[in-house]
Amino acid sequence: MPNRSLLAAAATLALGLAACTGPAADGAVATPSSDGGELSGTLTVFAAASLTDVFTTLGDQFEQQHPQVDVRFSFAGSSALAAQLTQGAPADLFAAADEAQMARVQQAGLVEDPEDIAVNRLVLAVPRADPAGLQPPPGQGGIPSLADLLTSDVTLAVCAPEVPCGAAAAEVLAAAGSPATPDTYEEDVRAVLTKVELGEVDAGLVYVSDAVSAGDQVLSFAFRESEQAVNRYEAAVLSDAPNPAAARAFSDLVRSPAGQAALGAAGFPTS
Repeated sequence: MPNRSLLAAAATLALGLAACTGPAADGAVATPSSDGGELSGTLTVFAAASLTDVFTTLGDQFEQQHPQVDVRFSFAGSSALAAQLTQGAPADLFAAADEAQMARVQQAGLVEDPEDIAVNRLVLAVPRADPAGLQPPPGQGGIPSLADLLTSDVTLAVCAPEVPCGAAAAEVLAAAGSPATPDTYEEDVRAVLTKVELGEVDAGLVYVSDAVSAGDQVLSFAFRESEQAVNRYEAAVLSDAPNPAAARAFSDLVRSPAGQAALGAAGFPTS
């Protein structure tokens, strides 16, 4: 049986829960109360799919702290969200799974200065019920190479190349010189995880945080090459945000000690 401590090792090596709803359609804006300090209105957050669980939890917390605010999330692959924003989709805050997708929106003049919120790395996830014999070579100590874990006959799911997790997957597979090639490309990391959980593939490359969210549904293996494809998450308020005050307050919550603790508990290394 695979060594389950390898997942913990992935988190140690790294540097740094949830239904999706669409963006607000009512154009609600913040309306300060008579004391000038209360937030209200709709807060629309576009966020990478891998942030689904932890942002949903933080959104609930934010609504408890600000009962006049309705937080609405749109979770998807960062590239899809960036495309929606550049095509005029209304939002208050964008949280991307890598710097490249944030830069794409920033270069279009659509966001204020981005701020780091977390980092993430890939692990190899396999179905617990049917791990297809995947395990590190016997007698090998330390963190294995991805090439030691994957063989050419393994069916492998990864994210599409334009998605941050897909770009990272391509990097680690190339760095490892793995004989395995992807059999399916998914629109975001949660779709890859679902393929693994349902046993539709032998393995999938997902983030540490996604493997944590799957709990006992999957077994996860750290591998050395994940060091070469660290994804740095950034958040930024949209320049024309309908509710900029609430957006900045939510970003502050994410970057606060409580927010960073929530990210850490969800599997995101934060330092």
